[in-house]
Amino acid sequence: MMYAFLYRLATGAYFIAVRIAALFKPKAALFVSGRKDIIAVINKALSGEQRKRVWIHFASLGEFEQGRPVLEAIKEQYPRYAIILTFFSPSGYEVRKDYVGADYIFYLPVDTPANAAAFMDIVQPALCLFIKYELWYFYLSQIAKRGIPALLVSAVFRKDHGFFKWYGGLQRRMLASFEHIFVQDANSMALLKGIGINNVSVSGDTRFDRVIRAAEHAAPLAIADEFCAGYKIIVAGSTWKEDETMLHKAMELLSDQWRMILVPHETDESHLREIEKLYGNNMVRWSQWKSNTDKRVLLVDKVGLLMQLYKYSRVAWIGGGFGKDGVHNVLEAAVYGVPVFYGHIYHQFIEAEELVKTEGAIVANTATSLICSLDLMENKSKYQFHADAAKQYVAAHGGATKKILMYIFKFFN
Repeated sequence: MMYAFLYRLATGAYFIAVRIAALFKPKAALFVSGRKDIIAVINKALSGEQRKRVWIHFASLGEFEQGRPVLEAIKEQYPRYAIILTFFSPSGYEVRKDYVGADYIFYLPVDTPANAAAFMDIVQPALCLFIKYELWYFYLSQIAKRGIPALLVSAVFRKDHGFFKWYGGLQRRMLASFEHIFVQDANSMALLKGIGINNVSVSGDTRFDRVIRAAEHAAPLAIADEFCAGYKIIVAGSTWKEDETMLHKAMELLSDQWRMILVPHETDESHLREIEKLYGNNMVRWSQWKSNTDKRVLLVDKVGLLMQLYKYSRVAWIGGGFGKDGVHNVLEAAVYGVPVFYGHIYHQFIEAEELVKTEGAIVANTATSLICSLDLMENKSKYQFHADAAKQYVAAHGGATKKILMYIFKFFN
């Protein structure tokens, strides 16, 4: 089939490019080294496993958080099954490779006919879940060939996606491999039905369930407790250079009543040093914290704390809104009932758009516009209006995990 041939050429070229990039880029090097002899690694790990298996695939860390409520519900309700996770990206695998909620965690072997067949021979899943919309043709072909039930969870589609273009034949074929597709919104369902995919239902977004549960169990952090005591706090999460530059200008204009916790998206040493150079003597690293500091900015150089840190915010800034990929996860902050701010590139994400519409979030493109909004929210009732809008939006959209579990329980009986 011509589509499959072109797909193999494209993916082959991509993986060759990654190998070349691995000579210069640490993330690409992890991508390559993590897959060294990966089929043999998986075979050895599962050689003594006698339980039935559920295989769940994530592209990266964001998709992991999206699928985590379903994963954890399966683990809790069906403990007799072994849970096998795979990641495509190092940014997912390297952060979650020691996650205790799964039995096995691997990099996904490169999508070739031989790898897909070998992987399926070894894993022999009773059920497969793919999260959002990262799809791999040869794996899905093997799933369909073997008659294994596969579900696509928390998917979201837009009309500009390749699935709906004249050249999207292969992508449409991959969608047809799924027994059922759970989408986040009615628009996604309508798009799929428009191309003849009818085994679809609207479940909502499982990330709402994830952040609601995480917020309920957020533990205090001693350093944050001390840094924040008596101050108004901006927690700036998943920031990029553009965010950090704008926030630096804003902090220079804000009164000393304000402090900021800065959690950059990239925490490599070179980027941390760039941030420190920008903020100068007003900044201290999380790892270098000393009591009674007079620094106004706390730079978090440790991963995995952001969800807990948003709990300390009077307002939250979500990074990414000045870059082409758009704003990062806005729900992790909104769930705490705080006004959320971000840049103007956010339309790729339903929840970011809807939060702006409900006034739980405010778009600010400059330090001046951010300061003006903060000044307006010195009015207690105005602040509370925006805070309540954020919290109520998240609370109203929970329940996706329950809908999905009601469908998949039949595969475990």
